[in-house]
Amino acid sequence: MKKVLSSAALALLLIGCECTDTCQNVDANAAATPGTAGHFKQTVKDRVFYNFDSSTLSADAKKSLEAQAGWLKVYSSTTATVEGKCDARGTREYNLALGARRANAAEKELTKLGIDKSRLKTISYGKEKLEVVADTNEAHAQNRVAITVIN
Repeated sequence: MKKVLSSAALALLLIGCECTDTCQNVDANAAATPGTAGHFKQTVKDRVFYNFDSSTLSADAKKSLEAQAGWLKVYSSTTATVEGKCDARGTREYNLALGARRANAAEKELTKLGIDKSRLKTISYGKEKLEVVADTNEAHAQNRVAITVIN
């Protein structure tokens, strides 16, 4: 009986060690292919944050959008969607409108920085797609955002 169990355990161990094409060591810090959405997220900040009940861009937000515009100029065949989001407080309708103002503010800044408006679109998720689901000040701050997503 011991031999049978030992053989079964060895077989399972050997099966577990086999590696197919889908089982590769992937370096999470490996550089993404230039011009891709992954490259955008690795090389520039893809989001800008807003104060409570505001769609006004801060100096930090403008700096992030400058970096985004620089990347979009280099990869001029790419398009992007700017997603406006809000924290969980407030009504659905109010937050959809605020999310739209946030996305539009980021889009307006990108076009001011030389990105053709035809390459950008905006969408508001309001409070429908929270980045962080929690009822804390930190979570609320992470949800008051416009995220530039490369299409």
